[in-house]
Amino acid sequence: MTPRRNARATGRPARGVRPTAGRRRALGQHFLRDESIARWIVELSRPGPHDLVVEIGPGEGALTGLLAATAGRLIALEVDPALAARLRERFAAAPHVAILEADAIRYDYAGLPALRPDPAGRVLVVGNLPYSVGTAILGALLAAGPPIARVAPMEMALMLQREVAERVAAAPGSRAYGSLSVLSQMAAAVHLALSVPPGAFRPPPQVDSAVIHLRVLAASPVAVADLERFRAVVLAAFSQRRKTLANALASGLALPVELLRGLLAGTGIDPARRAETLSLAEFARLAEALPGP
Repeated sequence: MTPRRNARATGRPARGVRPTAGRRRALGQHFLRDESIARWIVELSRPGPHDLVVEIGPGEGALTGLLAATAGRLIALEVDPALAARLRERFAAAPHVAILEADAIRYDYAGLPALRPDPAGRVLVVGNLPYSVGTAILGALLAAGPPIARVAPMEMALMLQREVAERVAAAPGSRAYGSLSVLSQMAAAVHLALSVPPGAFRPPPQVDSAVIHLRVLAASPVAVADLERFRAVVLAAFSQRRKTLANALASGLALPVELLRGLLAGTGIDPARRAETLSLAEFARLAEALPGP
């Protein structure tokens, strides 16, 4: 990318009407204002001229300018019409940047590999996810990710509420380990990369944030014949964390507890254990052992 193109891509924000404080609160928006953290987030994925980058929730563009300076193509998804309009004006002279007024939960990610500027490039997703819908956006990305990863390498660097980020990255046996951990780690290798204090944002949130780096997997780390059944088992197992695994599954799946105790014992899993102690492989064995619908 030429220096002239870089200069256009990272120009100062255009003048425009800022969204009201009430509108920002409704969308859960806290705008990143710490440039060193913004650069660190971009450095996690190292976008290059062959890569397609999708930015989620660009807001006022703290990450957008940095991403546009090195990415071969950048698509930014912004749900706030006023912010999207301002970003379109700011990047009007950068033909490789597209600012879309779109809901990241419902966006069709399946076609992203075809939008890469080079068939050898990666699909990268970067974003400061709104707290109010961060988990839902992550779920949409993880659902779309493995099929994309079978066509093109895919990585994500996402800012979330720290509590949520810790749950995504948690290991079996930890207090944070739950259904979000299991389902996320079935789709991606997860690394908790950076903690971010409230002062890095405007307005400062009342909680800490964290950045996770995810390398999306083309295939699950453990073999599962029926992903929907696996998901149902995981959600049922964690639905009542204080109960033993057998009792939680009996309640969540509407199956007799004695049947479940026998099935668990047959897979080598103690029915008295709790869901947070099971590994991905153990959840897979359990899902395979359960009777079909």
